[in-house]
Order: sequence, then C-alpha cells, then structure tokens
Amino acid sequence: MLLEFKNVTKSYGKTKALTGFSASLEPGVHALLGPNGSGKSTLMNILTDNLRADSGAILFDGEDVLKMGARFRERLGFMPQYPGMYGSFSAESFLWYVAELKGVPREKAKAAIPEALEAVELSDVAGKRISSFSGGMKQRLALAQAVLGDPSVLVLDEPTAGLDPRQRIAVRNYISRIAFNKIVIIATHVVSDVEYIARNVILLKKGEIVDQAAPADLIRRMEGRVWRVPAAPSEVAALQARFTVTNIQKDDSGVSLRVLSDTAPAPDAVPVSPSLEDHYLNAFGAVFSETAEAGS
Repeated sequence: MLLEFKNVTKSYGKTKALTGFSASLEPGVHALLGPNGSGKSTLMNILTDNLRADSGAILFDGEDVLKMGARFRERLGFMPQYPGMYGSFSAESFLWYVAELKGVPREKAKAAIPEALEAVELSDVAGKRISSFSGGMKQRLALAQAVLGDPSVLVLDEPTAGLDPRQRIAVRNYISRIAFNKIVIIATHVVSDVEYIARNVILLKKGEIVDQAAPADLIRRMEGRVWRVPAAPSEVAALQARFTVTNIQKDDSGVSLRVLSDTAPAPDAVPVSPSLEDHYLNAFGAVFSETAEAGS
C-alpha cells in the first residue's frame, strides 16, 4: 500500500498555501508538523477531495485518487479539526448514521461501533446526546467515526485538541495500535503527540517541506546544539534576544534556560539531550503562543 503526493500545489489568490508538495507514504503514522498557516489543513482537504489542487497529483497504489473517486473515499477515514455533529444525536446513533453514510454493512457496524466507542472511552455515554458533551468528548467521538469501516488511509487533523494528558496518551496509543496496516496522517503542532509513534515526520513551513525524516534522525541532527544555561533573572532577556530559548525554569538557585545554539551560548552552558521539539523550534522559531507552557 502506497500513497504518493506528486508536486501538489495550491494558492489562494497571491498566497501560496502549498508549493510542490511531494511525499511517498507507506503504512504507519506520518506526522505533518508546522505552525498555523503552514499548509497542513490545505493538504488534507485536497487529499479528502474537499478542495482541488491547482496542479500535481495524488496516487493510491499508482492510481490517481481523483479518477478513483468513490472507490478511494471508501478507503478513507477523515477526522477534521472542527467536526460538525448533530447535537440531538446520541454518540451511538451518530456512529450508526456515519456507518450508513459510509456503506458499512449492518452486521459489521454492529460490532465496530461498540469497539470504536470503547477505544475512545465513550462507552459509558453511548446513549447520551452529543449536545451534552464537552469539547474533548466530541473530539474523541470524531476519531471514532473516522475509524469506522476500517479505512486504509486515516487522516487526522489535530486529533488530541481539547484532551487532558491521560486521554492524549490513550488516543496516541490507540492510533499507534491501528496504524500497523493503515496509512495514518496526523496534522498537528503538538510535537509530543507524534514523537514516539510516527515513522516519518514532515515539517511544513509556508507550504513547503523544510525537513522530512524519522523522528530519531531529526533528533540526531540537534546533537550538540541544545544547552542548559544557568542565569540570573536579569540575564534572561539578553539571552532570549541572542538565542532561541525553548524553556525557562526557576528554582531556588536562580534560573535555568534551555537554549538552541550551534556553539556554547555561555561559559557555564552544559549540553543536554535533544528532543523532537528542539528540532521543531529550531526550524520554526520559539513563538510565544507555541511555548507558553514551557515554564509551567
């Protein structure tokens, strides 16, 4: 099974959302990482035929997905970032409705729906109306509907948005478990969601691929470029002005900064083990809105 993107390009007026995007994806988890506006959602909407590319092609096992039409959509599961749901439906009736739309045979749906609800920890509220659900519960229900019908290609847009840490781990583990025989594409800017489950990470910036490799390879590229720097509170602003600072931690002895630099940023700097987040921030920069939780 192979999903190929060949020079996919899309513009909105004079703004290029995607520029010559090319990638070959085999079964496993593939992560699309990038800040808001990097082209992740545009790419997924093109793949799911909600949007047409200006040029390029997407092939599934060598066949153009546009020519496949319904045959490809039957093998596709999609979880949008902001799923639309009927609040008057219960979780279970909603999944029955989706199964009908997907053409899932009734006997197969009868077994698959309880399994999907259990996998996303919604079995105990299967009969409750969706209008009573929290944002995180709706997010998990959106994942459940995406996996109905056992799709070959599963496209997930920010699948853990609104989930607490325990639920995030449960969802990550579930995605990893079902990805052995599926091509799973996860678009996110939450690096921890994909660091340990992705076989391949594609970093997108303004519609272009800036890097692509297995997580371990991306992390290895940051060896010797991540430092812990002790500093006085009065020195923090100056270090932030000179370097990418990814974490600031206060303790009884002062302040400790996690700094990205090709060379030691201070005489008492100590090299530390890098992470995928370090590579992400090195590629895109430490923007306040994406690192607000660093010191919490």
